[in-house]
Amino acid sequence: MRFLSRRLVMPNDLNFAGSLFGGRILEWIDEEAYIYASCQLDQKSLVTKHIGEITFDASAFQGDVVEFGLAIKAVGRSSLTVTCVVRNKGTKQNICTADDIVFVHIDPESRRPQPHGKTKEQLDKQQIDLPK
Repeated sequence: MRFLSRRLVMPNDLNFAGSLFGGRILEWIDEEAYIYASCQLDQKSLVTKHIGEITFDASAFQGDVVEFGLAIKAVGRSSLTVTCVVRNKGTKQNICTADDIVFVHIDPESRRPQPHGKTKEQLDKQQIDLPK
């Protein structure tokens, strides 16, 4: 899994108990996963269809830097399924895992599913060819 993006936990991201609000982290996961899927498929017209199991393992606090690890789990004709792990950059402790995030490529005008033209093999090779 490649950790590709980071965010700083700011005061507006906190809940009443002073830790990172679960809703905020879910918003970030959806955004980061969309960016990842869009870049992998080289397509902009993607919609989130499903987010599977979400597990919260630890808290994050103001000033923490969290990083997002993303990986391709499955590739369908018009869909891409990814997994996202959010961890504390400093401690490397997992904060949250969102499994089975499914994006569907759609026609921008009809809003109907449309083949994206990529295979798992192509996307896996694309990952290997990226600089580390």
